[in-house]
Amino acid sequence: MDRTERFYRITGLLSAGRAVSIHELVEEMEVSRATVKRDIEYLRDRLSAPIIWDRKGRGYRFEGGKNGWDKTTLPGVWFNASEIYALLTMEHLLSNLQPGLLGSQIEPLKTRLRIMLESGGHNADEVANHISVVHIAGRTVEPRLFQEVAAGVLSRKRLKIRHHNRRRDDHLDREVSPQRLVFYRDSWYLDTWCHERDALRSFGMDAIRQVESLNEPAIEVDSTQLDEHVRAGYGIFSGTDVQTAVLRFSPEEARWVAHQHWHSQQEGEFDAEGYYILKVPYANDTELIMDILRHGSGVEVLEPPTLRKSVKEKLKMAISKY
Repeated sequence: MDRTERFYRITGLLSAGRAVSIHELVEEMEVSRATVKRDIEYLRDRLSAPIIWDRKGRGYRFEGGKNGWDKTTLPGVWFNASEIYALLTMEHLLSNLQPGLLGSQIEPLKTRLRIMLESGGHNADEVANHISVVHIAGRTVEPRLFQEVAAGVLSRKRLKIRHHNRRRDDHLDREVSPQRLVFYRDSWYLDTWCHERDALRSFGMDAIRQVESLNEPAIEVDSTQLDEHVRAGYGIFSGTDVQTAVLRFSPEEARWVAHQHWHSQQEGEFDAEGYYILKVPYANDTELIMDILRHGSGVEVLEPPTLRKSVKEKLKMAISKY
């Protein structure tokens, strides 16, 4: 009998509303007295079960009788993929958080996360040793600048930012109304209303060099409009001038791509020859081209001609270096 089964057996016996002796628990679960005591301690300390020692009844019982505890807080068999990813990602983010104003509040959160990880019936350290969530290619943000931007987002104040344009290698000064912070592919971005361009714009937080808070209130962009603007495009590079990319993947490459999520509105199907035809909307081709190039000779751009030409030029430039 594993630990999770023992938890259910213990709480089942205690739910009868009477004191249950250690001897009865040992006999019922066929384990040692030490194991029973450890299980009781875990239920009390980690899962907040109100188990008390009844001196008169010479056994354990729930404080409050039969209805002394909601057993729905007991651990399940195990987490599903999205749950364990979320828990380990939160644990990773908190563990790598630099000391700051929230230091005293972070430790209780980390403790609670460990309890949640262990609710699957396994030690948190054991989970970390055998299941790993690897974050790569993330770009770091200077903590002070992040705090200033976050303050502007939450206080709904305009910001003046100096942003490094990596493509042109120059700096741009912009007055913006911050809308929201976005964590995407291990990097932070700031969605804004740019007052110079009079349009929605996104800035990589790692490329922001200076931040100045202004006294003027930020312009509010309706969340529906903001979502439509972002979801219409591809990846973090959004826009409203949307086109549809038609990509043809080889049968070999399709074994991976057919199971990948590129866009919420993507369409995919296999043709008669076993090639996988993927259709994805995009407004700015920057990130889409990067994802296409990752598949090398395993993909061909069929439509539109402008995207096909751009990918062809990138491949020519790449091969010229060899």
